[in-house]
Amino acid sequence: MNQDTSSPAATGSLSVAQARDAILRGLAPLTGRQRVAVRDALGRVLAEDVIAPFNVPAHDNSAMDGYAVRAADLAAEGDSRLTVVGSAFAGRPFSGLVGPGQAVRIMTGAAIPSGADTIVMQEVTRREDGAGKDTVLIPPGQRTGQNLRRAGEDLAAGSVALAAGKRCGPAELGLIASLGLGEVTVHRRLRVAFFSTGDEIASIGQPLGPGQVYDSNRYTLHGALSRLGCEVLDMGVIPDQPAALERALQDAAAAADVILTSGGVSVGEADFIREMLARLGEVAFWKLAIKPGRPMAFGRVGDAWLFGLPGNPVAVMVTFYQLVQDALLKLMGITPLPEPAVFSAFASSAIRKQPGRREFLRGTLGWDAGRRTVTPAGAQGSGILRSMSEADCFIILPEAQGSVAAGDPVLVQPFDGLI
Repeated sequence: MNQDTSSPAATGSLSVAQARDAILRGLAPLTGRQRVAVRDALGRVLAEDVIAPFNVPAHDNSAMDGYAVRAADLAAEGDSRLTVVGSAFAGRPFSGLVGPGQAVRIMTGAAIPSGADTIVMQEVTRREDGAGKDTVLIPPGQRTGQNLRRAGEDLAAGSVALAAGKRCGPAELGLIASLGLGEVTVHRRLRVAFFSTGDEIASIGQPLGPGQVYDSNRYTLHGALSRLGCEVLDMGVIPDQPAALERALQDAAAAADVILTSGGVSVGEADFIREMLARLGEVAFWKLAIKPGRPMAFGRVGDAWLFGLPGNPVAVMVTFYQLVQDALLKLMGITPLPEPAVFSAFASSAIRKQPGRREFLRGTLGWDAGRRTVTPAGAQGSGILRSMSEADCFIILPEAQGSVAAGDPVLVQPFDGLI
């Protein structure tokens, strides 16, 4: 039987799915916890369930402005004339009892008066004044119990309002506050140390030497990590010197939960990261069937997880969003989706591809004749960071995929779904 020499197994490379599974399988959320004020919980991950201490809503209340009545007083045919005996407002309930033939004017959110069991919306009623009485006419067709919000309908006392693992956004802060809770228990922030490697890399503020380029990867990673809510430790640029790299890895492992490096993971003679991983810790894999980003190491140094990312700027972003980000989320206490969210769009132009690797092109989404389309965003070289800035999605071409003709459907992953 002939072997497919372009397959991940034949090339010794892991597929993206295999690498993702290998990474996530061994990770567990951080054990450290903190109690923080509600205002400080934005972006933090709950380490414990938030339990409702009382019913929400706390009492039966009206879902709209109208009249609180007894269903037994409403005629099946023709209008029902009821005497209005008072009003109920949110925060100022009607203190009396709704008796036979009576109604109470009620506002949205107001507690249902005793004796009433139905709310009739204001728009269908008519008011009458006469003989010293204030009356309201209710048309037929009302249903018993309509327009009521029952106590505990949203949350019952003792139920889980927010589950552990939920990341707190503005809505979650409001929900916690509505329960009268001033503090919540969250996972401690994930600490991530990162540095770039290579004699060809210069930091901003330094003059460029022959063959040097300014480091963009640390700024890309700083932005991505900060947006996730990580504590970040920028260790700068480390030269291609074994002693300096080893010291940087050991310092990072002592200070952080995760180490991210960029550069130094391919097979060149100056690429030391992979060798040091084997000596200082362990290497799970270092080669992927992915483009861009084939050289990527994953392993451990001491108690810290290490991701050795490629050096090319676009490859750094592709590998971070496809493999690293979900690993960080799991360590933070968030359960990642089983697979990244993708949908189909029609290629607006032909795309050349050889089977063998999963490719991630940068694209821009659009519409043409009512169909969702996608167009490659400029030049697709792994060092052209501008293509990431101009794009709004990845075009995903699976391992077995060959070239794409204009009009063919392709998978796309919007950048909005990656954050």
